[in-house]
Amino acid sequence: MNRTPNLILVGFMGTGKTTVGKILSKKLRMKFIDIDELIEKTVGMKIFQIFNKFGERLFRDLETEIIKIVTNSKGQVISAGGGAILREENLTNFKKSGKIFCLVASEQTIYERLKNCKDRPLLMVENPLEKIRELMNERMPLYEKADYKVITDNKNPQEVAKEIIEIFRG
Repeated sequence: MNRTPNLILVGFMGTGKTTVGKILSKKLRMKFIDIDELIEKTVGMKIFQIFNKFGERLFRDLETEIIKIVTNSKGQVISAGGGAILREENLTNFKKSGKIFCLVASEQTIYERLKNCKDRPLLMVENPLEKIRELMNERMPLYEKADYKVITDNKNPQEVAKEIIEIFRG
């Protein structure tokens, strides 16, 4: 049985969780799990379709169930959706199973990274930058509960991964 703690990436959308997670998975020789991808495979729909058809609440219920299952195993790099930490239960399961790294970027950086994305349901609004600001302010106290914070502004994914590995192995 693998006893290596999970390495969990949380943070706002567009901070690099999936990209960095895949790099970490290769470098650390750990299985990579993207919670949003797992939800899409399980339901057979894209995240934005789940939001549109069933609403955010059902999506968050699915997310919580998947997190509960995934965190029963160890030795994984887990990329959580931007809102996964909105539920205390998810944060508790993450904390029990490993070390939580919050990837952080400025509102402007996130906007620049996501402005052409058409599959971000929470940003399909008149003023996406204002929505980013609003959501970040709402979630920041929860992101602060992560074990470590890593700034991703002006860094490439390889640099972010290297920084995380140094802390994780530290």
